[in-house]
Amino acid sequence: MDPVVEAIREEFTAHADPEIRESGQRFFKEEVRCYGMKTATAVSIAKRYWKEVKAREKEEIFALCEELYSSGMMEEAFVVSEWAQHLADRCEPGDIAVFRHWIENYITNWATCDGLCNHAVGDFIVRYPEGIEELKRWTQSKNRWMRRAAAVSLIVPAKHGEFLAEAIEIANLLLTDTDDLVQKGYGWLLKEASRKHTGEVFSYVMANKRVMPRTALRYAIELMPKDLKAEAMKKDW
Repeated sequence: MDPVVEAIREEFTAHADPEIRESGQRFFKEEVRCYGMKTATAVSIAKRYWKEVKAREKEEIFALCEELYSSGMMEEAFVVSEWAQHLADRCEPGDIAVFRHWIENYITNWATCDGLCNHAVGDFIVRYPEGIEELKRWTQSKNRWMRRAAAVSLIVPAKHGEFLAEAIEIANLLLTDTDDLVQKGYGWLLKEASRKHTGEVFSYVMANKRVMPRTALRYAIELMPKDLKAEAMKKDW
């Protein structure tokens, strides 16, 4: 075990709180393995140890991330999310395969999915927009977290008005997905896109509301004016 990973685990163990561990479980349908601490505490520790590892080669840091992920502990996954975000400006186009491998093999809940994808994968896509084609392929995966990742990786750029056409296309590929966490993922993407493109997202919702799951629809229209919300929620069939 790398000494940095060992030190992180020792520190997490020292911060472990059984009450937080137990109360945190209510946010997840699946059983979550965690030490039990506030996310901010885990992120603060991750930032501190980043200073120790940032001078290492990218591939070596990826290996550390793999070691952290292998424990299955949620806080260690948060360390990976934090470090991967810092690595964004050192990534190359082929590194999307690393993210895909992590999501396929280590992501087991919405928190670790969104933690990695909102920033690290999102930053990667902004830097290498051709990676959108990879996200589209993820929408067809049997793995629910791959499908959610396809949507939530565009959350931050969509919030700033970017990738509207691509966000709509990914929503379309996930439109009738039966998994509620995938529905929430692409509904959230549409919601963020609606900040700068309310009309376009509203038109998309209205054109697809007969087949769009209500969970996704409610997320998508959350930020819209009351009259548009009412129109979208109106049953016309």
